[in-house]
This record gives sequence, C-alpha cells and structure tokens, in this order.
Amino acid sequence: MAREQQQIGVLSALDAAKTQWYHFTAIVIAGMGFFTDAYDLFCISLVTKLLGRIYYHVEGAPKPGTLPPNVAAAVNGVAFVGTLTGQLFFGWLGDKMGRKRVYGITLLLMVVCSIASGLSFGKSPKGVMATLCFFRFWLGFGIGGDYPLSATIMSEYSNKKTRGAFVAAVFAMQGFGILGGGIVALIVSAAFDHAFKAPAYSVNALASTVPQADYVWRIILMFGAFPAAMTYYWRMKMPETARYTALVAKNAKQAAADMSKVLNVTLEAEEEKVIKLTTNQTNSFGLFSKEFAKRHGLHLLGTTTTWFLLDIAFYSQNLFQKDIFSAIGWIPPAATMNAIHEVYKIARAQTLIALCSTVPGYWFTVAFIDKMGRFAIQLMGFFFMTVFMFALAIPYHHWTLKPNRIGFVVMYSLTFFFANFGPNATTFVVPAEIFPARLRSTCHGISAASGKAGAIVGAFGFLYAAQDRDPAKTDAGYPPGIGIRYSLIMLGVINFFGILFTFLVPESKGKSLEELTGENEDEAGETELQSGPHRTVPV
Repeated sequence: MAREQQQIGVLSALDAAKTQWYHFTAIVIAGMGFFTDAYDLFCISLVTKLLGRIYYHVEGAPKPGTLPPNVAAAVNGVAFVGTLTGQLFFGWLGDKMGRKRVYGITLLLMVVCSIASGLSFGKSPKGVMATLCFFRFWLGFGIGGDYPLSATIMSEYSNKKTRGAFVAAVFAMQGFGILGGGIVALIVSAAFDHAFKAPAYSVNALASTVPQADYVWRIILMFGAFPAAMTYYWRMKMPETARYTALVAKNAKQAAADMSKVLNVTLEAEEEKVIKLTTNQTNSFGLFSKEFAKRHGLHLLGTTTTWFLLDIAFYSQNLFQKDIFSAIGWIPPAATMNAIHEVYKIARAQTLIALCSTVPGYWFTVAFIDKMGRFAIQLMGFFFMTVFMFALAIPYHHWTLKPNRIGFVVMYSLTFFFANFGPNATTFVVPAEIFPARLRSTCHGISAASGKAGAIVGAFGFLYAAQDRDPAKTDAGYPPGIGIRYSLIMLGVINFFGILFTFLVPESKGKSLEELTGENEDEAGETELQSGPHRTVPV
C-alpha cells in the first residue's frame, strides 16, 4: 500500500500546514524553558570565584580564597548529574504519560529549585555548599526533563518544511539564556560595586570582600526562576501533540479535535486508520528489541556519541571561560580587584563572547538548517571546531603575548560560533525526528543524557587538566595538570572524533516524521531509513 494512503489526515495536515501563529507561540513557550535551562546551568560559572572569596578566605594568603577542588567540582558538576538523571527519567515518562502532562512538572521544579539555590543556608562554608549542591541537583533534574519534552513537542507540532528551524529556534533560546545570565550578573555586580566601595585584595585582603557580596551570587542564581514562572500558565494550556494522542494513546477523536482548534480547520477522526497503524507489528517493537536495534540501533549510537563528544568540548570551554581569559590576561589578576568587581569582569567577558559568537551561531543554524540539512551543518561545525582548537593550541605561547590577546579571543569566539552553527544545535534537533513516536521522547532523553555525561567529563576533567604544569602556578589544592595548551589539543582531537561519528546520523531534512520512522507503513512497506544502505548525505 502506498505511503500517502497510510498517513493519518491529522498528521498530514500538520506536515503541510503553513507557518502560523501557533508555531511561534510554541517556540516561545518551549524556548523559555530553554532560556531558564541555560541561565541556570551557566550562571554558576560567573559566581564560583566569588564563592571562593566569601567562604574560603585564608588569612595572609597572597591570592584570594578559591573553592577547594572537590567543592568546585561538586558546585559545577552536580547540576549536570541532576540533568542527566532528569533527561532519562522524564524522557521515559514523556512517552508513558504524554508530553504535556509531564511538561508542567519540570517547569515547577526549575522555578522552586532556582529560588531555593539562592536561599542556600548553613552555619559553616561546608553547610552552605552542601545545601547549594542539593538544590542544584534537583534544579538540574527539572532542566533535564525540558530537553526531551521541548524537542519532542516542537518536532511533533511542526510542518515538515520548516521543522528543523522551529526545533533549532527552541534550542537557540539557550544562547539568550547564557547572554541573560551575563547581563544580570553585570547589572547586579555593577550596582553592588557602586553602592559598597571596597579596596582591591592586594590593598586590604579582608575589606576587599564586603559582607553584602553574599547577596550578589544569591540574586544572580534566583533570577533564573522568573522567565520559567512566566510561561507556566501557557504550558498548561497547550494541547497534547497529535502524534502522541493518535499514535501512542490511540485516540483519533481527541487528536482531530485538538488539531482542529490549533490549525483552525475541520479535521476528520480516522479511527480505523489509527487502529490499523498502531496495531501493526512493525509499529509495536520496544526499545530493547532486535527490531529496534536493526532499524534504529546505529542511529541511536550516532546521536549519543556525537552529543557526548560535542558536550565534552562545549561545556569545558563554557564553564572555564573565566580561567582561559585570566590565563591570557583578559581578566586582571584576582589580587588586583575586589570580590564584586571580579564578578563584573568575568560577566563582561562571558557576555561579549555570548553576544559576538554564541547567540549568532544558534540563529545561523535556524536560518540554514532546512536549506543545508542537519548532516552538513553538523559535519561543518565539528570540522571548524577541530581546526580552531588546533589553531589556538599549537602556537599557544603566541596567543598569550599581550599584542595577540584580542586575536586569541576572536579565535576562541569562532570555536563557539561553529559549535552553535553546528553540532550543539543539530544534536538536539535530530533525535526528536528519527525515532518512532512511542519511543521519541525516551530516545531523545538517552541522547541528551549521553551529552550530559560528556559535559560532566568536560567539567570535571578540564578542571584538573587545565592546571599549570608548574606546581607553583596551580590553583590552591589542585595537583599540576597538563596546562591549557595540551587541554585544547585534547579538545581538538575529541572534535575530530565527532566528525567521524556524524556519519552514523541520517539526514532528516524535508521528510515527515512518520516517513522517517516507518510508522505510516503497512507490514509489507519499507522506508528509506530502514531499507538499503544507511545513507547519511541527501542525494
């Protein structure tokens, strides 16, 4: 039987729908979750130096206090562990209970834990850090749920012509979240620095950290709750996606009724066709079946490995920007600044990078993903990330010289640009397209969790690896590492492996979701993804 005759009318209507107001509403509702995700995950890197000064000041030390290695690793990494857990759990739950029902839970968790992070309490530094880590774990757990649910909802609502751009636009809100974190930190630190004057650490170590500095990091962390809280009502008003309702819940009437309202057209409930498709043996295999391994095993391997490798490089760069900028002299030595002014300098550097490279990179992907295709953008991104990493690393001494520092920042910005106009966006988009509706959220969660495992490797590994090889020049409490130069070479090699694993990921441009997964086929039917060689480049 021909594929066209098998497709359910409601889903055909969604595939063929012109870009409408509801598409943009869905992007904003799903995207605000991602704004909060990025804000909460990355704003911690703006305040870790401040936390060290406030809670780990050592009397008479030549340099300001820093977080001990185990505390720094926990504060930076605990949200990622929560995110990884949340991606697996909520990804699975989204396929079991429906996307919409789980969507509100993740948002509430993010709002409550953002506020609670800023209210971290304790009589001792260890108590404050333990409370902060506890709440940041559960914050990460909520953030984790947003990855598979937002991607799946946007993918299932989109038409096939512009689906890549719509899903990428949701992810692009991450860029605004990183930018928002930098701007909030700039405003808060500038206001406090102006209101509470303090000398540099080298002038008066104790007076350089005013008591009010304790409010600065708390306000920055708590602000992440506001954008998420603002979209809760609209999330709850969104109808369940038609693909879940028809293909997983097997409720043709509800799917037709929901999409009739969304699309402003009258759609017929094709109950017989829904029953025929959903009871078909080819549409009932599970995640751990031989049939799944045969049809989608390589695809899942491709989406998990590329996201894992990308996030090692992406998160180690992002979380430790401040260390790289300090090393090349873009941020003055800590002893020459007071505590709050240091936050301002770090935030300024992150905001400039976000404004000049991170945000534009995301929107380049939105503009070109449905023209160039996912495969080409991902391959190109990994290639240029590899090139720029080696270009930074091999003549590293050249970049540390004062006349060349701006050149270093430009090159470093370009690696961010091609991460975002490249695999950082496509690894999010593709898993929401190439797996069957009943496993889509789960498989996206597995792919995303693999990415967060890479982020944990990047965050924890780079913390130690980037330390100077000279024991006298390492941060307090850290053993000597391999230095920033060799760390950058390692990241270049990791990006090269990303190029190789991209060849396992199929191209999904311009095809309906059911065409990609074979859910609109009768038992004799075959689809391009399952039959013949696994072609990755469109021809």
